[in-house]
Amino acid sequence: MKDVVLDKKIIALFAKDDDKKTTKQFLNTYEMGIYNLGINDVVIQIEFFENENDLKKIIEKNLLPGKIFLGPIQSKYSRLLNNYCTHEVIFFSYSSKSSLAKDCVYLINFFPQNELSQLMSYLNDDAKVALLYPENEYGYLINSLIDDIIFESPAILVNRSSYKDELSNVRESIKELGKYELRKYELNRQKQILSSKKDERSKKRLKKLERFKTTNDYDFTHILIADYGLNLLQVAPLLPYYDIDPNIVQFMGTGVIDDKTFFFEPSLQGAIFPGVPESRRTNIISNYIDIYDDEFLRISTLPYDLIGLINFIYSREYKLSDVEKLLNNPNKKFNGVDGNFYFKNNMIERDLNILKINNGNSFVIN
Repeated sequence: MKDVVLDKKIIALFAKDDDKKTTKQFLNTYEMGIYNLGINDVVIQIEFFENENDLKKIIEKNLLPGKIFLGPIQSKYSRLLNNYCTHEVIFFSYSSKSSLAKDCVYLINFFPQNELSQLMSYLNDDAKVALLYPENEYGYLINSLIDDIIFESPAILVNRSSYKDELSNVRESIKELGKYELRKYELNRQKQILSSKKDERSKKRLKKLERFKTTNDYDFTHILIADYGLNLLQVAPLLPYYDIDPNIVQFMGTGVIDDKTFFFEPSLQGAIFPGVPESRRTNIISNYIDIYDDEFLRISTLPYDLIGLINFIYSREYKLSDVEKLLNNPNKKFNGVDGNFYFKNNMIERDLNILKINNGNSFVIN
């Protein structure tokens, strides 16, 4: 394997049922990245597939040692990639399913675990966090991640509440956030988890939680709203309506809030989230608009950073074994549009700032 030379014809995989605008932007961004970086000796071969069987045929037709594949975009098509890792190839998939990151499959996306870790590590010892999340795939993911992440943070999680994806019970869920019964249950649940652990950190944390016994002790200082899109614009204003004042309680979001759409919402003024300042994307956004006369999608930084990584690999004439060492070394960081990035457990992670929303913009506060 160590002598396997990288094939200079890269295969880019797109499904015919991918979002058309996303497909067009990814293709344009590949082209723009190749031109901007002056990549001359590497060719990207575009392949469109109809279904999973069609994808298999395309992969197997191009299954040569040292071959690099870009994509697919959708997780449902990325599930089969791991079957081909014995053929000395590498896949850079845009799937958001962390379980697919293994062996020769590396994931390029925005991952909530990375975002939550950096957001929670920013908080101090006095921070008491409440989680409000929708009952959908994204909300369930945030809820499943937060227990482990909060244990590594100086902050504590004091309550959580969920609401139906169609928002039918969101008002009741917000009102429940302040109830003693839920806070008491959450406190006891965390104590039970910690009491089963024997390490010193858990013992110290349990001792800290033992100080809190009454409802007044558990007024939260921060609330993490784990929603996005139009739902977020409907949920956020309901919080101050039910006396959760953003001037007293710090509102927080994940990286999905990093969109101008949310920066003008009155209830989100002062809200914080993990990300990088837009100034890092300004040149690429204007470059894209000038060339293609089209709006630049937020996710289009992903293929641009991937082309940058591809350029790094090929310009140094790395063999396959060199690339694997590179991708499996979390201490090796690359300068990306969305912050310095590296790979950990086959998933991209980024060094993120904490940004604060103010009057249509966001600015770094850490």
